[in-house]
Amino acid sequence: MTILNELADYAKVRVAEAKAVKSLEEVKAQALALPKGDFSFEKALRKDDIAFICECKKASPSKGIIAEEFPYLEIAKAYEAAGADCISVLTEPKWFLGSDQYLREITDAVSIPVIRKDFTVDEYQIYEAKLLGASAVLLICAILTEAQIKDYMAICDELGLSALVETHDADEVAMALNGGARIIGVNNRNLKDFTVDTGNSRNLRALIPEDIIFVSESGVKTAEDIQGLREAGANAVLIGETLMRADDKKAKLNELKGL
Repeated sequence: MTILNELADYAKVRVAEAKAVKSLEEVKAQALALPKGDFSFEKALRKDDIAFICECKKASPSKGIIAEEFPYLEIAKAYEAAGADCISVLTEPKWFLGSDQYLREITDAVSIPVIRKDFTVDEYQIYEAKLLGASAVLLICAILTEAQIKDYMAICDELGLSALVETHDADEVAMALNGGARIIGVNNRNLKDFTVDTGNSRNLRALIPEDIIFVSESGVKTAEDIQGLREAGANAVLIGETLMRADDKKAKLNELKGL
């Protein structure tokens, strides 16, 4: 069993526990009672130059603890002040040491769109994301069916949320497109063995229509990496560990931007 399978299986356990506290019907009704979102996440990624999604992440399965100290509100505010277009917040608690609380507090503290970064295996989590203040959710092709992606996209559309549909190979790109994705991410990290290759984004770019927002995820460390992805036609990059390990996040983001 790969770590991705373990993450997905644990997400199902977490959803079952959450449903025991608050039913799907209750969460759905509460989410639908809120004002519909305006798809601010995807709007923020549609700009002339490459957009930056900056991640708040305490740990990861491949690197363990990334940030011993994790003043998540300070980090999120620093990203916003540094000119981030969006923020990604990990809510997976076991391997990434994330928390729904981080997401709720960060969405209250910043004015830019925030994506809930988690392993979505049930519609319940999409309604949860809406209640937590997120503007977007992550859908990972490797742990979902095409039918699920279509269903989850429809729920996102009803709520006014964006969906970043993550792929890793040509088959998954086709699956995302068939599922109606408007934002497709290519993960340069293979979650089955943790190898990283930013060439994966360049290789798959040609398969994704120009009107679809294309996001390169993972392994982006230098301004040269950014420039290569810019030349390859990436609309946005999602950067986690590189920024999390930087003492001065504004300086690091400016460096990555080539400023």
